[in-house]
Amino acid sequence: MHVDPRQFSTRRSFLRGGALFGGGLLLGGAGAVAGARAVSGGGDGGTGPRGDGSPVAGDGGSAPEPDVRVAVRPRRLVEGDLVRLVSPAGPPDRGLVDIGVRLLEGWGLRVELSEHALESAGYLSASDADRLSDLNTALADPEVRAVVATRGGYGVQRVVDEVDYGAVAADPKLVVGYSDITALHTALWRNASVATLHAPMAAWHGELNTAGTERSLRRALMSSADVRLERDPDAPTAPVKAKGTASGTLLGGNLSTLVAERGAWPDLTGAILFLEEVREEPYRIDAMLTELLRAGVLDGVVAVAVGQFTECTGGQGTWSAADVLKDRLGELGVPMAGGFPVGHGYDPRALPLGTRAELDGKAGTLTVEAAVIE
Repeated sequence: MHVDPRQFSTRRSFLRGGALFGGGLLLGGAGAVAGARAVSGGGDGGTGPRGDGSPVAGDGGSAPEPDVRVAVRPRRLVEGDLVRLVSPAGPPDRGLVDIGVRLLEGWGLRVELSEHALESAGYLSASDADRLSDLNTALADPEVRAVVATRGGYGVQRVVDEVDYGAVAADPKLVVGYSDITALHTALWRNASVATLHAPMAAWHGELNTAGTERSLRRALMSSADVRLERDPDAPTAPVKAKGTASGTLLGGNLSTLVAERGAWPDLTGAILFLEEVREEPYRIDAMLTELLRAGVLDGVVAVAVGQFTECTGGQGTWSAADVLKDRLGELGVPMAGGFPVGHGYDPRALPLGTRAELDGKAGTLTVEAAVIE
C-alpha cells in the first residue's frame, strides 16, 4: 500500500504547537453490544441507497453480520483520581502542557508526567523503547485512572503493536487523544474492546479550545451521561448528508492515520464510521477514501459521521472536501451527517469511541453512549 508521506508533514506540522482534549438518549448499559441497525431514507445532497443491487442494512437484503461485542467502559474520573500524561507520538510544547495540567488540576484531578513525556528525538518525543515504556507503565499502574496524550504528530504506529493489552484488559482506564492517537484508539478496540475518548490533548491550545471545549472534555471524563452532537450548519462539512437513521458502534478518527492503519483495522461491519482531517487537499482525501473503498474496508459500515476537515482546501476550481466526501462516501448508500465539531478545528468537542451510537442523517445529530461508567 502506498501512503503519500505528505500526510505526515501536513497533519503533524499543524499539531506542532499541541492542542488539549476537548445528555440525552441512553443507548446501552454498562457495556454496549456492538450490533447495528440502519434505515436509509433516500438521498439528500446526491446520495442514497446503492443503485448496483448491493444489500444495504435495513432494505430487506442480506447485510453482513455486525461485529458483536461488549464495549469495556472504564470508570469515570472523580476528584482525586490520578491522570498520567504520555507522549507516544511527537514532542509537545512544555508551556502548552503546563496550561493543560492546570486545567485538569482545576477539576480536582491529580496529574503526573510520564518519565519521557517532555523529551524530543527529532519528530518523535523520545525513542520507541522509551515511548512504549511510558505508555505501558501508565496502562499497568493501578493508581492511574486515565492516560492522556500530550499531543499527536507521528509515532504511535511504531509502538502500538507492543502495547501490553493484557494489562489493559486487567485494569481498563480511559485513554484520551486524537490525530495520531487514532492508531491507539483502534488498537485498543481491536485487541481489548475498550472504549476511548477522541478529544483534545494535554498541550492545551487556547486559540482553538474554548470554554465549550473545556466543558465538553470535563463532562466526557467525569460523567457517564451520553454525548449528543448537532450539525453546525456553517461548518465546511455540513453539506455532507444523506437521510436515514442508523445505530452501531462508533469507530474511526483521523482519516490519514486510519488509511495508514488499514491492515490493522478492526472489523467495521455494523459500525458508524467517524472521520476528521486537517490540511489535506481534496484530491488527497479522494485518494485515501478511494483506497479504502477499493479494499472493501468500508463495506459493512452502516452510517458515516463527519467532523472537522480543517484547512482542507485546494486550488481554484477544484472540488471542496465536502464535495469529495459526498461523492466517495455516497457510494456506501448509508445515512450520513457532517458538520460535527470534532477534530483539529476551532471549538472542538470530546467524542467517545467504541460505544453505542445513533446517527440521524436528516436531523444532523449524533448521540453516543459515554466512554465511562459510574
